[in-house]
Amino acid sequence: MAQFRSILIIIGLIFLFTLFTTNANEHPVDERPEEEQSNSQVYIIHCEFPDREGDSRYQDLDSWYLSFLPATTSDGSREAPRLIYSYRNVLTGFAAKLYPDDLKEMQKRKGFISARPERQLDLYTTHSLNFLGLHQNMGFWNDSNYGKGVIIGVIDTGIFPDHPSFSDDGMPPPPAKWKGKCEFNVTKCNNKLIGARYFQSSGNGSPWDENGHGTHTASTAAGNFVPGANIFGNANGTAAGVAPLAHVAIYKVCSGITCSESDTLAAMDMAIEDGVDVLSLSLGRLTNNFYSDNIALGAFSAMEKGIFVSCAAGNSGPSSFSTANEAPWILTVGASTIDRKIKTTAVLGNNEEFDGESAFQPSEFPPTLLHLAYPGSNASDSDAKYCTPASLNNTNVMGKIVLCEVGRTTRVDKGKAVKVAGGAAMILMNTENLANTTLAEAHVLPVTHVSYADGLKIKEYINSTLIPTATIVFKGTIIGDDRAPVVAGFSSRGPNFASPGILKPDITGPGVNILAAWHVSLENNTNTNSNFNMISGTSMSCPHLSGVAALLKSSHPDWSPAAIKSAIMTTADVLNLGLSSIEDETYLPASVFATGAGHVNPSKANDPGLIYDIEPADYVAYLCGLNYTDRQVGIFLQRKVKCSEITSILEGQLNYPSFSIQVRSNSTAQTYSRNATNIGQANSTYNIEIDSPPGVDVKVEPTTLVFSEMNQKLSYQVTFTPLATRPSTSFNQGSLRWISKKHIVRSPIVVRFFFL
Repeated sequence: MAQFRSILIIIGLIFLFTLFTTNANEHPVDERPEEEQSNSQVYIIHCEFPDREGDSRYQDLDSWYLSFLPATTSDGSREAPRLIYSYRNVLTGFAAKLYPDDLKEMQKRKGFISARPERQLDLYTTHSLNFLGLHQNMGFWNDSNYGKGVIIGVIDTGIFPDHPSFSDDGMPPPPAKWKGKCEFNVTKCNNKLIGARYFQSSGNGSPWDENGHGTHTASTAAGNFVPGANIFGNANGTAAGVAPLAHVAIYKVCSGITCSESDTLAAMDMAIEDGVDVLSLSLGRLTNNFYSDNIALGAFSAMEKGIFVSCAAGNSGPSSFSTANEAPWILTVGASTIDRKIKTTAVLGNNEEFDGESAFQPSEFPPTLLHLAYPGSNASDSDAKYCTPASLNNTNVMGKIVLCEVGRTTRVDKGKAVKVAGGAAMILMNTENLANTTLAEAHVLPVTHVSYADGLKIKEYINSTLIPTATIVFKGTIIGDDRAPVVAGFSSRGPNFASPGILKPDITGPGVNILAAWHVSLENNTNTNSNFNMISGTSMSCPHLSGVAALLKSSHPDWSPAAIKSAIMTTADVLNLGLSSIEDETYLPASVFATGAGHVNPSKANDPGLIYDIEPADYVAYLCGLNYTDRQVGIFLQRKVKCSEITSILEGQLNYPSFSIQVRSNSTAQTYSRNATNIGQANSTYNIEIDSPPGVDVKVEPTTLVFSEMNQKLSYQVTFTPLATRPSTSFNQGSLRWISKKHIVRSPIVVRFFFL
């Protein structure tokens, strides 16, 4: 196993990607609770057009509309009614902030027709936000004030500060605690982008982003609202970050696709000093332990100071033991799909059709069948099937649709090579590992990216006829894939190598075909361009969760990083939109080593009922329990430590929101305790419901938790007893759920079996 892990470590730096845009789904009117009916609210009033000949007092619409408003209020303790908008074209009427009594007086006025409370319509926003249940002026987004006052530090490739996603329209000044700096050569920071620093190895002496990755991740976490965002006309709508009123501080540590470890640690150090509330790192590497992992070390210091740290799990899936950033004080984020596809369809000469995706959807591509070529038929050139530039030099693809396989070069570069060689279009076939994870990217020619299974069928067709033909039909933006979320094939998987008793990844979030800000305008042969890009990776899912953490921090400023993590994990969704189990890239039920606790549900996380909190001292006992030396543990605390004077704990005893158990041939029952803190209703009762993994009996004592006050802590014990019948699988999974009248607090369980 260690040898396998070492091979994965050689893969090197994990560097990840993804972005987002929008969709036009309306949602119901925001119904207000009865107790709020006595408060002022915005009404839209319809009235008759003024009869100016009959009444010369009203020379313009404004004066006419104002005449409907009471001049004074009978209650001096409340604000007077006020006009907000005067409508001149869409209707005869106006919008005003009124109390119910004001409305009653207004209804007596001549010319009044009707009035109704302002309805809250769903903004046409980044669709991954719709998918997460975040909608403007309602629900959790509104309750959390869009992350207002929270500072997200993004450690990445820098930022393109002139992008409209980093406009400070509507932004308050940064909190007084902020100590950061803006290190652009000219003034570029504002109330949105409040800080920008660069570090020694990161490039040209500026926080400027030459790669795009940092711009994308920063805007995903906290970009401001930008109407009209799209990629070549697709996924059109208003882009926004998960926490659009949070402040952004960028720390540039990467040049190209490499990031200096020393720079990264220095950036984390500086971010802590500057005063960030959340740290977002879409980078990392595989490690065998935590004391030699600088991200884990930096994150530990951040956690001690109350800073939440969100990290990408990595893009080395679906291999096992491929997860990076495995420390329990880090939220480790996997990637999954949203229910939007930028759909393209390959139509073959035998009338078979195979759906795929591409962000470039030309309107003028001919529907007529073209010759279909597969360079991989050239057995003498192993690179030919990957459509590398050199492999196409001696291949006749002029005017043809070319089938290329994923590998060797980037997917977009394959299209560039086909275009240079004279090809008309490309069908991109997935690898077996990526299976059904198709990507919509900014290609330079007509493309459809199809699954591995469909690629094999296309190959069969090519081999079955002398003159294979095909075309590509472009179907645009499609919303409503009820399979979503599906874990991406590239998303790294557990088990946790450095600490097997902690389940990793912790959570999944949107990370496939995410539209977000880009550092340059994308261009292709349509003479259109876009300053947004659509990319995929756990780099994209990580800032989604960073934004969620910022919303929770804004809504619950007293919550610790562990409390925020617990809320995210115990409320996660385990079913897809079709109400079936979340699937992996093969369309089979995904394991907890792919999903962690499940897919993030921000609104539920805002009200989790119970949380599992962890104090920094608990992690010290955990580190000693990993049999780290005193010096190794001291690295985290920056002081001398004697584990012999500390009551160390086993991994399973850490007050974590999940369970990861190992059973060997000689294993006996294992018992671990958990402390649950009531942050729901003062008087609440929770009953246990257990889904035992096959091969293990799970018992919980007590079976009922009765809370009588807020912030009360109660403990329970979980005993895992191996059954006599050995399972045929290497691991099984289950869960335990504490259920009250209002809340379900779920902890995933995974049991790995080691039998000789």
